[in-house]
Amino acid sequence: MKRPILFQRVVGISMASKLRPGQIIIATSFFRRLHPGRVVILRKNNRELVKRIEQIDKEKVFVIGDSLSASTDSRQFGWLDRSTVVARVFRPNLAK
Repeated sequence: MKRPILFQRVVGISMASKLRPGQIIIATSFFRRLHPGRVVILRKNNRELVKRIEQIDKEKVFVIGDSLSASTDSRQFGWLDRSTVVARVFRPNLAK
């Protein structure tokens, strides 16, 4: 079975120092489980955001940027439905 692969260019500094603006990341939209510490691409208000999962409950995720002072994330917009996560980043490997 083929897994859909996404190539995404990083915009902004919310994930610095692990990800730099302009860097290309590779993600898959095929994933079974979400785990705290994983970097994901999520869709919110018709924008794709790259964030790290901080916490998970049954139906929601709490995401943050690695650069806390430069990130707009769940600290501002709250918990998100799991359905907003569209892909899991696997290159570069950014697990905590």
